[in-house]
Amino acid sequence: MLCDVCKQIEAKVHLTQIVEGVTKKIDLCEACSKAKGVDDPTGFSLADLLLGLGAAQDATPAVAEETSQVTCPQCGFSHADFKKSGRLGCAACYETFADSLGSLLKSMHKGVRHVGKVPQAQKQTRDYSAQLKALHQKLDQAIAAENFEQAAILRDEIKMAKHKLSENAPS
Repeated sequence: MLCDVCKQIEAKVHLTQIVEGVTKKIDLCEACSKAKGVDDPTGFSLADLLLGLGAAQDATPAVAEETSQVTCPQCGFSHADFKKSGRLGCAACYETFADSLGSLLKSMHKGVRHVGKVPQAQKQTRDYSAQLKALHQKLDQAIAAENFEQAAILRDEIKMAKHKLSENAPS
């Protein structure tokens, strides 16, 4: 099992916390557990660790104090409330806490924009369709420019792309 923080090293420290009947588990490698201060189980909050907010403690006191005083103008939710619960109060909170959420999402995921997952066969079909569309556009341009040799080459490429697309189509 890999470390939940760095996602590279085998996890050696396994923590479980039960708060109000909700079980939260986290697995850490030795380096990440020391970096997060997990040597003393009473000296850290598992919610901070899960949310990646332990980095806020590394910031300068002035920046940390400024961040902790930010509240949502719509629901009054504060950064401290977010830290405690790990959830935001309303939709406006996403804009209010955008700075801290961006770094949090980057540390948890590959990026800050959801792109979803596509099955392999569907991805190939989509790629072949895009290639076919681009070839048709090039063919139209070659015909408009009266470049018939290039048009013949593109016609053959379109024929091969259509064949690949038909082979990949679900039965």
